[in-house]
Amino acid sequence: MEPSLAHFLAEHYGAVKTRFPGEGRRKWRLRVAELFWSLSSEQKGAYLASVSTLELISKEGRVDRSRKLNLDGSYPQISQNPLTAESLEDADFNTDEDPSDDISDNAPGIGILLRTDYSDEEAWQAFYAKLQDAESEFASDAAPEGAEADADMNGEASSAAQGAASSSTDAEGDTAMEDEDADADDGDDAAPIFFVINAPPAERAKFAGISNLAALRLLNDVDMRRAPAPPAGTKRVRPPNRLVDHDGWQEVYSGKTVWIYDAKSNQDHGPIFAAITLGLGSSAESRGSPVCISSADSWRARVSHICELQVNLASGAMSIDFGGLDRWDYEERVRNLEEAVKPVS
Repeated sequence: MEPSLAHFLAEHYGAVKTRFPGEGRRKWRLRVAELFWSLSSEQKGAYLASVSTLELISKEGRVDRSRKLNLDGSYPQISQNPLTAESLEDADFNTDEDPSDDISDNAPGIGILLRTDYSDEEAWQAFYAKLQDAESEFASDAAPEGAEADADMNGEASSAAQGAASSSTDAEGDTAMEDEDADADDGDDAAPIFFVINAPPAERAKFAGISNLAALRLLNDVDMRRAPAPPAGTKRVRPPNRLVDHDGWQEVYSGKTVWIYDAKSNQDHGPIFAAITLGLGSSAESRGSPVCISSADSWRARVSHICELQVNLASGAMSIDFGGLDRWDYEERVRNLEEAVKPVS
């Protein structure tokens, strides 16, 4: 297992949940992540060494007494019980409910498209119509021969392609799901590529103008990974930031890919664009990601292309690395980096 926040969650998640009742899994995980980031560089190093030892114990099935399990007394002790894949899957920090589960994990589709700007209804309606056309066209192109071939390779992604003509919400923000009987008849073929979140007026304040990072924290689960090593002859990013590299660690987010329709999308009349937000927690997004990429970086794509991009990302057929260049949205990155270090509220 790659180093992650799992062992730290196993030790501290329960106490955080007790201290902040009712917040939900994602907020509790964020609070545990805050504890992790409060550690010194030496303490993070000790955590990594301890996790590595525990993973060795788990792999070999025995304790190597020559390796120290105890960390420095100032460090919040982590559990010395190795975590298996089975115990991780069943852990409460992965299975507890979250207020956003119904519009993320439990929603149909392999990607999420979130509307965060409500200032131009005409532009949104044009975007939504183009999205529906793109989903229908993609489904038509994928069926039937291509879909059958892809089914063996791509599983969920090709199922979504077959049902792409069915979007999860309509342009006015009302649920457009079929009734349960129709869903039962259609089976997996009814699944859309995107679950579209277009909140009704009474609920828009929750989403209006939020950052990429806020969207990830709302719809994905926070985790950690070892930051990509800088290329030979270069130094780590300065100043350090948890979304890129801090003490050799990087904050990442796992879950469905999040696409955002924001104020800039309103300006892109003609070909209309949406911004994909990278959580870096999925293999498709993080594979070979260069050291310059930050969690919550975004990249704009034409609405006519996003269905194909989403399916290829979900199937692992492609990854996004901005061509190794600084093609991410600079202003949005600055906003994310500043927001990342603010206390969880």
